[in-house]
Amino acid sequence: MAHPKKRSSASRRDKRRTHVKLAMPPLVVCPVTGVVHTPHRAFWHEGKMYYKGRVVMHRVKP
Repeated sequence: MAHPKKRSSASRRDKRRTHVKLAMPPLVVCPVTGVVHTPHRAFWHEGKMYYKGRVVMHRVKP
C-alpha cells in the first residue's frame, strides 16, 4: 500500500471533508396517533406497537 511522502495540512484535510455531513432523518406524522416517527418503521406509543397505522403488538407487563 502506498504511503504519503508529505503530511497533509489541516486545511487540506478539512477541505476534503466538507462534503461529509450528517443529514436529518426523514420524519412523518402518524395519521392515527399523531406521533412523529421515521417512515417504514414500527414505533411504540402508549404500550402498543404501530405499523402503517395499525396496532401490530401490545406490550405485556409482567
